[in-house]
Amino acid sequence: MDNRYLKVEGHSFLVRDSQTNAIVNRDRNGYDTYKNLRIAKGKEKERLDKLENDVSEIKDLLIQLVNKDK
Repeated sequence: MDNRYLKVEGHSFLVRDSQTNAIVNRDRNGYDTYKNLRIAKGKEKERLDKLENDVSEIKDLLIQLVNKDK
C-alpha cells in the first residue's frame, strides 16, 4: 500500500484515498462474492420470469380449450 492510501481505524479492508478523501474498500474476495451473488440473483430472476410466462401461457391455452368446448 503506497502513501496515497491511509488505513481506516477499526476496518481492515477500508482505506482512505488521501488525494480524493474517499473511503475505498480493498476487500477483493468480498467484491467477488458480491458480483457472483448479483449474477446468481439475476439468473434466478430470469428463471422466475420464464416460469411466470410459461404458467401464463398454459393458463391461456386452458381457457381456450374450455371455451372451445362450449
